[in-house]
Amino acid sequence: MALPLAGVRIVAVEQYGAGPFGTQHLADLGAEVIKVENPEGGGDVGRSVGPYFFGPGDSHFHQSFNRNKKSVTLDLKSPEGRADFEALVSNADAVFDNLRGDLPAKLGLTYEALKHINASLVCCHLSAYGREGERAAWPGYDYLMQAEAGYLSLTGEPDGPPARFGISIIDMMTGTMSALALTSALIGARASGMGRDVDVSLFDVAMHNLNYLATWYLNEGIVSGRAPRSAHPSLTPSQLYKTADGWIFVMCNKEKFWGILCDRLGRPDLANDARFATFQDRLAHRDLLTGLLDEAFSTDTTANWMKAFGGTVPAAPVNDLSEALETPFVREIGLITEMAHPARGTIETMACPIRVPGEDLPRERAPLLGEHNDALLPSRRLAQPT
Repeated sequence: MALPLAGVRIVAVEQYGAGPFGTQHLADLGAEVIKVENPEGGGDVGRSVGPYFFGPGDSHFHQSFNRNKKSVTLDLKSPEGRADFEALVSNADAVFDNLRGDLPAKLGLTYEALKHINASLVCCHLSAYGREGERAAWPGYDYLMQAEAGYLSLTGEPDGPPARFGISIIDMMTGTMSALALTSALIGARASGMGRDVDVSLFDVAMHNLNYLATWYLNEGIVSGRAPRSAHPSLTPSQLYKTADGWIFVMCNKEKFWGILCDRLGRPDLANDARFATFQDRLAHRDLLTGLLDEAFSTDTTANWMKAFGGTVPAAPVNDLSEALETPFVREIGLITEMAHPARGTIETMACPIRVPGEDLPRERAPLLGEHNDALLPSRRLAQPT
């Protein structure tokens, strides 16, 4: 058997985080992703994102987003660069870009501009605000989307300042959504023989993620806000609790878990207390319940409570980054992958979360700038001595 996307060729005019994150999923699953980089200024800006580097033009950031890809350097505004680009497109399945919304048309990366070369081509565009509308030419980044879409009003403690996610969650989710958009359009193109444009934007994804909170507001006028202890807006116990040495997050998001939690805590009386009989009752008395559960949890350590729950109560320790990555379970299930690297011997990054039973996903380091020029660009092959 082959990998799911074996034989798919994607020409990616991409940079920084969201776009490369999306195409890395596709490369992990077997697609040939050819990363087009401007030869001026050192290529993809992600190569120069520090503060940690493996060498010139090879940052830890770059390696995190560009595994299993190839790199060519092209000036798309020059006749020679355009000719090389169109040669790549002629036998590609898709063109991908994550540029400012007004640039794909200017650079000739749309289906309209390329369909004469390849009628079945899919052109996937990831931008900040889309390719149409008054913000098409606006630059935009993850944290801005979190701010405008209301995330900062939902994150952190009620009496604290607005707070963003600790990671670039909108970049990651938009990149993943772009991979879905591209593969969906590719299926359609293979069925019909006709390609198309598909669009994904950071802003659209940020707003779409509001999901049930948006439905509450749009239909009932409910404005959700921050709750103490990172609590769920309507279910409890589903929040942080203090232990003897730290914190634990417990999520009794089904009624059956409430009784089990009380038994494991040595407080079966709480399960029989009329004030805590249902989700609605517990929500009405959440502050009181938080104090009672803090008291119970504070009698032992987080690790011991995790052992006591043994998978019967949904719970997790509150780790820092090192504790999360050093959890034995993470390596046991293969979430960290190792790649050969010319400067370091081997390097490690997070593995693709998609499993393909019976197949080992590729594990090639991110490419050097222009590493595949000679192999892939017609102008370079013609220039080779005979």
